[in-house]
Amino acid sequence: MEKHEEVLVALRQIMRAIDLHSRKLNKTSGLTGPQLVIMRAMRELGQVTIRHLAAETNMSQATATTILDRLEKRGLIVRQRSNVDKRKVHPHLTEEGEALLANAPRPLQDSFINRFQELEEWEQSLLLSSVQRISSMMNADNLDVAPLLEMQSLTHHPEEKA
Repeated sequence: MEKHEEVLVALRQIMRAIDLHSRKLNKTSGLTGPQLVIMRAMRELGQVTIRHLAAETNMSQATATTILDRLEKRGLIVRQRSNVDKRKVHPHLTEEGEALLANAPRPLQDSFINRFQELEEWEQSLLLSSVQRISSMMNADNLDVAPLLEMQSLTHHPEEKA
Protein backbone atom coordinates (compact mmCIF):
# COMPACT_ATOMS: atom_id res chain seq x y z
CA MET A 1 0.00 0.00 0.00
CA GLU A 2 1.33 3.46 -0.87
CA LYS A 3 1.84 6.03 1.87
CA HIS A 4 -1.02 8.28 0.73
CA GLU A 5 -3.34 5.24 0.90
CA GLU A 6 -2.12 4.46 4.43
CA VAL A 7 -2.88 8.04 5.49
CA LEU A 8 -6.38 7.81 4.00
CA VAL A 9 -6.97 4.46 5.75
CA ALA A 10 -5.86 6.00 9.08
CA LEU A 11 -8.24 8.94 8.53
CA ARG A 12 -11.11 6.54 7.78
CA GLN A 13 -10.25 4.59 10.95
CA ILE A 14 -10.41 7.81 12.97
CA MET A 15 -13.77 8.71 11.43
CA ARG A 16 -15.06 5.21 12.15
CA ALA A 17 -13.92 5.36 15.79
CA ILE A 18 -15.72 8.69 16.19
CA ASP A 19 -18.87 7.27 14.58
CA LEU A 20 -18.85 4.16 16.79
CA HIS A 21 -18.38 6.19 19.95
CA SER A 22 -21.17 8.58 18.91
CA ARG A 23 -23.52 5.64 18.38
CA LYS A 24 -22.58 4.15 21.75
CA LEU A 25 -23.15 7.49 23.46
CA ASN A 26 -26.55 7.88 21.83
CA LYS A 27 -27.55 4.28 22.59
CA THR A 28 -26.53 4.37 26.26
CA SER A 29 -27.68 7.88 27.15
CA GLY A 30 -29.86 9.09 24.30
CA LEU A 31 -27.59 12.11 23.96
CA THR A 32 -25.45 13.41 21.14
CA GLY A 33 -21.88 14.54 21.77
CA PRO A 34 -22.77 18.25 21.57
CA GLN A 35 -25.70 17.74 23.96
CA LEU A 36 -23.40 16.04 26.44
CA VAL A 37 -20.82 18.82 26.10
CA ILE A 38 -23.50 21.49 26.74
CA MET A 39 -24.86 19.65 29.78
CA ARG A 40 -21.39 19.11 31.27
CA ALA A 41 -20.56 22.79 30.74
CA MET A 42 -23.82 23.82 32.43
CA ARG A 43 -22.93 21.72 35.46
CA GLU A 44 -19.37 23.05 35.62
CA LEU A 45 -20.20 26.73 35.00
CA GLY A 46 -23.28 26.98 37.23
CA GLN A 47 -25.37 30.13 36.64
CA VAL A 48 -24.52 30.95 33.03
CA THR A 49 -26.11 32.77 30.11
CA ILE A 50 -26.67 31.00 26.82
CA ARG A 51 -24.16 33.33 25.17
CA HIS A 52 -21.47 32.44 27.72
CA LEU A 53 -22.34 28.75 27.47
CA ALA A 54 -21.96 28.87 23.68
CA ALA A 55 -18.60 30.64 23.97
CA GLU A 56 -17.32 28.16 26.57
CA THR A 57 -18.26 25.18 24.39
CA ASN A 58 -16.95 26.72 21.14
CA MET A 59 -20.39 26.64 19.53
CA SER A 60 -22.38 29.37 17.87
CA GLN A 61 -25.17 30.80 19.99
CA ALA A 62 -27.70 29.47 17.45
CA THR A 63 -26.30 25.93 17.76
CA ALA A 64 -26.30 26.08 21.56
CA THR A 65 -29.89 27.38 21.53
CA THR A 66 -31.01 24.53 19.22
CA ILE A 67 -29.35 21.98 21.51
CA LEU A 68 -30.96 23.57 24.58
CA ASP A 69 -34.37 23.47 22.84
CA ARG A 70 -34.04 19.71 22.37
CA LEU A 71 -32.81 19.16 25.93
CA GLU A 72 -35.69 21.25 27.28
CA LYS A 73 -38.26 19.23 25.27
CA ARG A 74 -36.86 16.09 26.91
CA GLY A 75 -37.14 17.63 30.38
CA LEU A 76 -33.37 17.59 30.94
CA ILE A 77 -33.00 21.36 31.34
CA VAL A 78 -35.15 24.36 32.20
CA ARG A 79 -34.58 28.01 31.31
CA GLN A 80 -35.15 30.75 33.83
CA ARG A 81 -35.10 34.51 33.33
CA SER A 82 -32.62 36.38 35.49
CA ASN A 83 -34.14 38.15 38.48
CA VAL A 84 -31.59 40.93 38.05
CA ASP A 85 -31.73 41.43 34.27
CA LYS A 86 -34.90 40.10 32.62
CA ARG A 87 -33.15 40.09 29.22
CA LYS A 88 -30.86 37.29 30.36
CA VAL A 89 -31.90 33.65 30.39
CA HIS A 90 -30.08 31.00 32.39
CA PRO A 91 -30.36 27.29 31.53
CA HIS A 92 -30.31 24.84 34.45
CA LEU A 93 -30.17 21.06 34.58
CA THR A 94 -33.26 19.35 35.95
CA GLU A 95 -32.99 16.43 38.37
CA GLU A 96 -33.54 14.12 35.41
CA GLY A 97 -30.77 15.92 33.49
CA GLU A 98 -28.39 15.62 36.44
CA ALA A 99 -29.13 11.89 36.76
CA LEU A 100 -28.64 11.26 33.04
CA LEU A 101 -25.40 13.24 33.06
CA ALA A 102 -24.08 11.30 36.06
CA ASN A 103 -24.50 8.03 34.15
CA ALA A 104 -23.44 9.21 30.69
CA PRO A 105 -20.16 7.91 29.27
CA ARG A 106 -17.24 10.28 28.94
CA PRO A 107 -16.83 11.94 25.55
CA LEU A 108 -14.29 10.31 23.22
CA GLN A 109 -12.14 13.43 23.34
CA ASP A 110 -11.51 12.90 27.08
CA SER A 111 -9.66 9.66 26.34
CA PHE A 112 -7.80 11.35 23.49
CA ILE A 113 -6.82 14.33 25.64
CA ASN A 114 -5.48 12.11 28.42
CA ARG A 115 -3.38 10.05 26.02
CA PHE A 116 -2.21 13.12 24.08
CA GLN A 117 -1.08 14.88 27.25
CA GLU A 118 1.01 11.85 28.22
CA LEU A 119 3.15 12.39 25.11
CA GLU A 120 6.38 14.36 25.18
CA GLU A 121 6.09 18.03 24.17
CA TRP A 122 7.96 17.45 20.89
CA GLU A 123 5.65 14.58 19.97
CA GLN A 124 2.55 16.69 20.69
CA SER A 125 3.94 19.45 18.44
CA LEU A 126 4.77 16.96 15.68
CA LEU A 127 1.26 15.47 15.74
CA LEU A 128 -0.37 18.90 15.80
CA SER A 129 1.71 20.06 12.86
CA SER A 130 0.94 16.90 10.88
CA VAL A 131 -2.80 17.03 11.49
CA GLN A 132 -2.93 20.74 10.65
CA ARG A 133 -1.09 20.01 7.40
CA ILE A 134 -3.60 17.24 6.55
CA SER A 135 -6.47 19.62 7.30
CA SER A 136 -4.93 22.18 4.98
CA MET A 137 -4.36 19.60 2.23
CA MET A 138 -8.06 18.68 2.43
CA ASN A 139 -9.06 22.36 2.18
CA ALA A 140 -10.61 22.04 5.63
CA ASP A 141 -8.35 24.34 7.61
CA ASN A 142 -10.79 27.27 7.39
CA LEU A 143 -13.91 25.35 8.43
CA ASP A 144 -15.49 26.58 11.66
CA VAL A 145 -15.73 23.56 13.96
CA ALA A 146 -15.80 22.96 17.70
CA PRO A 147 -13.21 20.65 19.27
CA LEU A 148 -15.70 17.79 19.56
CA LEU A 149 -14.92 14.28 18.47
CA GLU A 150 -18.46 13.53 17.35
CA MET A 151 -19.44 12.33 13.92
CA GLN A 152 -22.39 14.69 13.60
CA SER A 153 -20.10 17.67 14.11
CA LEU A 154 -17.95 16.40 11.23
CA THR A 155 -20.75 15.71 8.79
CA HIS A 156 -23.24 18.51 9.41
CA HIS A 157 -22.90 22.26 9.41
CA PRO A 158 -23.10 23.45 13.05
CA GLU A 159 -26.29 25.39 12.32
CA GLU A 160 -28.08 22.24 11.16
CA LYS A 161 -29.54 19.51 13.36
CA ALA A 162 -27.47 19.44 16.54
